[in-house]
Amino acid sequence: MLTPNQRAQLLSIARTSIESVLNGVRPHVDEASLDAELIRPSGAFVSLHAHDGDLRGCIGSIHPIAPLCHAVSSSAVNAAFRDPRFPPLTREELAGVHIEISVMSPIEVVTDIESIEVGRDGLIVSRGGRAGLLLPQVATEYGWDRETFLAHTCGKAGLPQDAWRRPDTKIERFSAEVFGEQTTD
Repeated sequence: MLTPNQRAQLLSIARTSIESVLNGVRPHVDEASLDAELIRPSGAFVSLHAHDGDLRGCIGSIHPIAPLCHAVSSSAVNAAFRDPRFPPLTREELAGVHIEISVMSPIEVVTDIESIEVGRDGLIVSRGGRAGLLLPQVATEYGWDRETFLAHTCGKAGLPQDAWRRPDTKIERFSAEVFGEQTTD
């Protein structure tokens, strides 16, 4: 678990990285000012929500391929400007955007569907070169049960919603430490 100070530092890195791009400057993370926990390799997703709560961008990496601070920085920039579902974020929108970060745990293969816990686990469903991922909080936000969560993860992969029932479909789970900026309304 991250401390409140570490969480605040990561949220600041995310917002500052987006601001840098809007100002035409390449984002820079000063690792020397961070403790070891924020420099360890970790997967991370950054979700941006508009002032009305609607998703405005979400991109990240499940795999620990970069130090956490850099994973957050690049995911924030990608969520703001490269999520193909949304136009690039504008300077005017930034003040009203709420940033949420999901720090990923290691991935484990699911051998028993009953072991999936809605609200705790995120899912990855893959088959035949297709893969879909949904973060743990998605099922809770929509009030889904386990089977609905599996069906939507299959849909995200471009697979039939019942593909999770097939023996050639791989199901994996992970957890995430999820936190966001404090809202003032």
